[in-house]
Amino acid sequence: MSNSPIPSIRGSVAPLLGGLIDFRRDLHAHPELSTKEFRTTDRIVEALEAAGLAPKRLQNTGVVVDIGDGPLRLALRADIDALPVLEETGLPYASEHTGIAHACGHDIHTTVMLGVAQVLAKFDAAGELGGRVRVIFQPAEEVMPGGALSVIEQGALDGVPRILALHCDPRVDVGQIGTRIGAITSASDTIRIELSGRGGHTSRPHLTEDLVFALAEIAVSVPAVLSRRIDVRSGVSVVWGQMHAGSAPNAIPGHGFMAGTMRCLDAEAWYAAGELLDKVVREVAAPFGVEVALEHTRGVPPVINADAEISLLEASARAELGEDAVVLAPQSMGGEDFAWMTQTVPGALMRLGTRSPGGETFDLHRGDYNPDEQAISCGVSVMAAAALRAARGLRH
Repeated sequence: MSNSPIPSIRGSVAPLLGGLIDFRRDLHAHPELSTKEFRTTDRIVEALEAAGLAPKRLQNTGVVVDIGDGPLRLALRADIDALPVLEETGLPYASEHTGIAHACGHDIHTTVMLGVAQVLAKFDAAGELGGRVRVIFQPAEEVMPGGALSVIEQGALDGVPRILALHCDPRVDVGQIGTRIGAITSASDTIRIELSGRGGHTSRPHLTEDLVFALAEIAVSVPAVLSRRIDVRSGVSVVWGQMHAGSAPNAIPGHGFMAGTMRCLDAEAWYAAGELLDKVVREVAAPFGVEVALEHTRGVPPVINADAEISLLEASARAELGEDAVVLAPQSMGGEDFAWMTQTVPGALMRLGTRSPGGETFDLHRGDYNPDEQAISCGVSVMAAAALRAARGLRH
């Protein structure tokens, strides 16, 4: 079987595409937030059972299903949760839940992997799969440190030698995928700092702990100090998204807070910056005499794409979509909890092009994100081809 030529997958995908688009639109209309993906889990289980498979529910939400027999050759992962974002697409199948939307394309991810499971089930029924493939429908990607950790703890990666995933990319055209060896995402943490001290009149700041000034100094100095203490090539970036203190222009308040994110392109620098952050914040705040409460929530490390798994994806994409199907993906400053899986076993995350050629670019995490549904066929074809190659014992 390992020496058999790999057949084209596109022909196997075409009869399934209408049903997959219907499935995606149903998920899109009924998005569910992290750890609340109950209906989504039910729909995935129903669709897998209809394909003759035996899915297993994870604790609370999420699904794992194995296709084929024999040695486990590969796992594929899709994330299934939605975002607390108001949808603004105006589509007939727009979200029915106000303030919740699949604005990151997880409905596409889920549908692609469902299609892969359906295709592989047909190959297995014909005795043409060659090995066992696991598909993981993972909950809670959109919350830190991510649902991947719980899935790993439940044994979903036990015996898995390698793993693949995808993410929608609105800056890549349908019919292409983006790949990159090494880090393709960044580490991402959240930071919350609360300051307290004696307030007072703005005419007498020397009789107070001027925490508004201290907040401003932390906002400016902490990113600057980290950029001098950590190798600049690691891309450590601290950006504040919230800051609040006081209610009157002539009164120094006794309490204030600020919050933001720390992102980093390099895993080792991420650990170093995290250890340094608390010290730097306190040293910057010390001259002002304020009390500091720092909450640093570790997020995820970067996703590290392994050479062999990228080669597997690229060979599959060129075979299914054409020689020009692969483009270089830039490293993103966004976080992705698939990183926990690639720290456990070798793996790779590819970018799935979702922009209509010549069409508008809809950014992720926005209410108007509207991916071209033809990307589903491309994603299923590439991922199923990669799975078939792996199931037959081919490295790439």
